[in-house]
Amino acid sequence: MRIPQLSNRTHLLLLTGWAALWFAIVAPSGGFSWHYLRTGGELIYGSSGDGGLNLYAHHPELQMGPVSFLVAGLFNPFPAEVGQVLAEALMSALGLVIMVLAGRSAARHFLGTGTNHQRLRQRVLVAGLAFIPMWIEVSVRFAHLDDVLALFFTALAVYYLTRCNAAATGICMALALDSKPTALAFLPLLLALPKERWLRAGLWCAALVAVAWLPFFVVAPDSFAAAKFTIPNNPASALRWLGGNTPVTPDWARPTQAALGLVLGAIAVWRGRWAAVVLLGANARIVLDPSVYTYYTASVLLGTLLWDVCGQRRLVPWWSWIALIVLYGSVFAVPDESAKGLIRLGFVAVSTVYVLFAPVRDRRDRNQHRPLDRVEEEPVEGPWGPMWDPGRTRPWASYFSGRAAS
Repeated sequence: MRIPQLSNRTHLLLLTGWAALWFAIVAPSGGFSWHYLRTGGELIYGSSGDGGLNLYAHHPELQMGPVSFLVAGLFNPFPAEVGQVLAEALMSALGLVIMVLAGRSAARHFLGTGTNHQRLRQRVLVAGLAFIPMWIEVSVRFAHLDDVLALFFTALAVYYLTRCNAAATGICMALALDSKPTALAFLPLLLALPKERWLRAGLWCAALVAVAWLPFFVVAPDSFAAAKFTIPNNPASALRWLGGNTPVTPDWARPTQAALGLVLGAIAVWRGRWAAVVLLGANARIVLDPSVYTYYTASVLLGTLLWDVCGQRRLVPWWSWIALIVLYGSVFAVPDESAKGLIRLGFVAVSTVYVLFAPVRDRRDRNQHRPLDRVEEEPVEGPWGPMWDPGRTRPWASYFSGRAAS
């Protein structure tokens, strides 16, 4: 597969146009779940008996994290329709920021290996073409601000992880958890830091999670009811193929989901494949969740994006497109609900085995001792400001400058 050469930030401009097209298509029928966020945003800033720190005790159906409601509340001053569109625009833009973060993270991760930045830009572009439609699904069609923030902060944590910044990585993972509890499955990313920095990252993460969540449980102990909230068990869920045939969420599903994500993520880090952590955590969610909303696939596509650009060095990011076609395409192409569940289960099984055990060329290959080209060490100005702190090594320069390493 031959991909045209990309100069300067052409790939980012193409992805921006692609996102704008999808936004225009989906926005007229979007905002399916925004009312949950708007309600939560009004309650968390409100002083009524069922608002403020009593929110989860009186509204266990609001399964989003407090950071999501705090951000959603910023749109309260606007008329409902205007606030929704502004929120959808912001969430869509965060998807483009994630693409930039993924590219920077990969450039930093492969620093010193003679990485061809032209090929890296091409990988980001091709993976992004698959990622953007699913991002618009979660950010516009469903307007799930909690998932958007959790995935954004996770991508930001990966960025700081590649810089070995323990405090920032821990803070970002805490913000992801404070936005959406299912981000717990991505927590093994902290283990990818050098061992001597685990404690620092863990303390920052634990402290900010406690600050965000504990006040609700201290003031209103009934908030624990939110953890027991159940939803219908969809006939198309992979959970039914694993013995979860109850009408609603089985008691064991949520704890097992979290445990599976944590275990698989820890194994990935142990095997030197930290770039697979998000994909494995997302897999644990979709295989053990009783529901099958299409926006769930956005977390899988973030996982495949990170794997395709940071976890391997193939030019064509196959897994991003496989995930899009198998998980999203089957929703429309396969009529049988049970078969859809089997397809989801099959994708999880195959992708999990692949990222954990398939041979991957070590990034410290024959180019390990090749000195960095001088171009790669010159400062450049990125789409959203400087690409790095002044005075530090600058591995992203050729990635955004249009000049590829040989």
